[in-house]
Amino acid sequence: MKEVLASGAVGTMQNRSERDTFAEMYATRLARLWAVERGLVFGRLDHLDEGRLYIGKLGMTDDEQQRLLIDWRAPVAQPFYRATPAAPMGVTRRRHLQTRGRAVVGVDDDLLDLDSLTDDDRATLNGEAALLAALDERRTGRMRDIVATIQSEQDRVIRSDLNGVLVVQGGPGTGKTVVALHRAAYLLYTHRERLERRGVLILGPNLTFLRYIEQVLPSLGETDVLLSTVGELYPGVNATARERPEVAALKGDTRMADVIAKAVRDRQRVPRQPIELTIGRITLTIDRNMLEAAKNKATRSRRPHNQARAVFVRSLLTALARQQARKIGKGLIDEDDLADLREELRTEPVVKSALNRLWPYLTPQRLLLGLYGSPERLGYAASALTPQERALLRRTGGEWTDSDVPLLDEAAELLGDIDEQVLRASAMQAEEELAAARQAEESQREAELAYAREVLELTGLSDVMEAERLAERQRGEGPYLTTAERAAADRTWAYGHVIVDEAQELSPMAWRAVMRRCPTRSMTIVGDIAQTGSAAGARSWEEVLDPYVAGRWRQERLTVNYRTPVELMEVAARVLATIDPALEAPASVREAGARPWAAPLTALPELAKEEAGEGGKVAVVVPDSLLSGLGTEIAANVPGTVVVAPGAGRARGAEALDAPVAVMGVADAKGLEFDSVIVAEPDLIAAQSPRGPSDLYVALTRATQRLGVVHERPLSQALRDLPSRSPAPANGL
Repeated sequence: MKEVLASGAVGTMQNRSERDTFAEMYATRLARLWAVERGLVFGRLDHLDEGRLYIGKLGMTDDEQQRLLIDWRAPVAQPFYRATPAAPMGVTRRRHLQTRGRAVVGVDDDLLDLDSLTDDDRATLNGEAALLAALDERRTGRMRDIVATIQSEQDRVIRSDLNGVLVVQGGPGTGKTVVALHRAAYLLYTHRERLERRGVLILGPNLTFLRYIEQVLPSLGETDVLLSTVGELYPGVNATARERPEVAALKGDTRMADVIAKAVRDRQRVPRQPIELTIGRITLTIDRNMLEAAKNKATRSRRPHNQARAVFVRSLLTALARQQARKIGKGLIDEDDLADLREELRTEPVVKSALNRLWPYLTPQRLLLGLYGSPERLGYAASALTPQERALLRRTGGEWTDSDVPLLDEAAELLGDIDEQVLRASAMQAEEELAAARQAEESQREAELAYAREVLELTGLSDVMEAERLAERQRGEGPYLTTAERAAADRTWAYGHVIVDEAQELSPMAWRAVMRRCPTRSMTIVGDIAQTGSAAGARSWEEVLDPYVAGRWRQERLTVNYRTPVELMEVAARVLATIDPALEAPASVREAGARPWAAPLTALPELAKEEAGEGGKVAVVVPDSLLSGLGTEIAANVPGTVVVAPGAGRARGAEALDAPVAVMGVADAKGLEFDSVIVAEPDLIAAQSPRGPSDLYVALTRATQRLGVVHERPLSQALRDLPSRSPAPANGL
């Protein structure tokens, strides 16, 4: 289908409109059907009044429009998640279906009204707990949907109203991430016309995490949602480097907004001494009064820096043209002569050089690199910071970091876009000719847009497709792009809904960038304050949200831990108490039958190999300073081991998720889960940053089955009573 859409402008405009509309509709439907084939049908409701309803990932009807399958997001499907024996909602039995391909391989019944069952119904009862069976399954390296096992408190969050800011606070293993993803699918189903046009953005903590969750929404039939990290929010910038905690904390501070604003003003400063320009036999002078007048006009225009440059340049060229006219004896000149002189001056190299120094075109990248690399510019722009803080910002070149991206975004707001047509225009092209060309192009585009609006009105598709999008296709200017693809390439895109996972990690400057992308403030904020590991992260949700939506946000809590077994959570809870005794760990729903253990650090390679031999996925979470060394040792002992270096891309993250053993720091482990986790030098993890105890809490809650720690340094009181473990003797002896 995409090949048809990308084939260019063929046929009449009406032909192309019809082709594109139907091709897009069928391509979207086909993509959804392929994506949901695995586990399409997963449940059945036996009603007292409505008979049997089958629940699945999509709604389907037969040729006579009789319902074959109910979409899990439909209101009639709510009892599948909310009915209880105390409040059966008219349901006698809820049946969970486990499938492999198109074959049913397991059945699990929840009895809600036993007295209403017929004798035939009683004879077909099955009763293994579907939720616990799903929890005990081995991890695959990819998050799976929980559409068949959504619990009541999770369903309440998923179906919460679209409008406003919803905070989902929950401890480790409570299903925050998967609930947020199912909420995205639910909102797209319930408010499709509104959200398909503007799109949904899901922000995750790192690229490995995005790789981990990327199949959940397609498996629910939603294939056009943008997954991104903060480091990917600025198109064209690949933020891969990892920042030192103290530098990240400073760059995340809202004081940096003032620093960026002053850095822009620094490029508009008026020099104290006059500037002399020699043009042929004439010398023109740019004095302070001329510069102040030009700058004031540019500032009063209230345009961003790059657009205000045109006002500044025109004012200065006009003053220079009048000065030149006086020097060559022309005296008073009319507007035509003034325009000619102004254009002649514009093409003079010495004049162009002066204008570029006085008010240069700037990209955000150029502004920030110039700021970081110049003690003088930092001294002016960052005068409110201490000398020690300014020293933290100093650097020359280097790769961009996640904490740079919000600063680039802030700069982009103040600088505005550079007019590429102006930059490409030849030096001899007259200003009037350029304006005329633009006017002609604008008139043509308006005509195309008017036609597109008429077509959409006549076909009844005005609420489904934007006129601008249809007009672009009629021009045949490029391949078909999905909403997510267009949004990813447009820094100024305003999303219909934004979901932020591990939201406690975002800095105040990052929140400024996120809020720009959602002016309607329709957001789902997912996180756990107790797990804040970033030095620039949140201490409370009030601190994060009150500057933007004070009194206009609501909070839901998830309190049940579905991931971490009781034995593991008891250990993690002791660490949680060291962060804040008032914090309460979520209650685990199951036991694993295996106690956490402790062993010497030297035994780590062998123990990692043994854990890998148990099956499932194994993670070794290590302090940042030991990542390279311990990763090399384990890789030498366990074939297929993948070490996730800071800033690793999605491809490397995929390798780690598919590997038998993945070695990573806490930052890359956030949001992930593994069958077995070994935490190396836990007390060093707790000491490596100001929020180190929170990092340790995160590391200890990634496992679904088994947990161990290895160490040389003495263990803290919270971990000191773990039973010892030694590697099994070689060859079983």
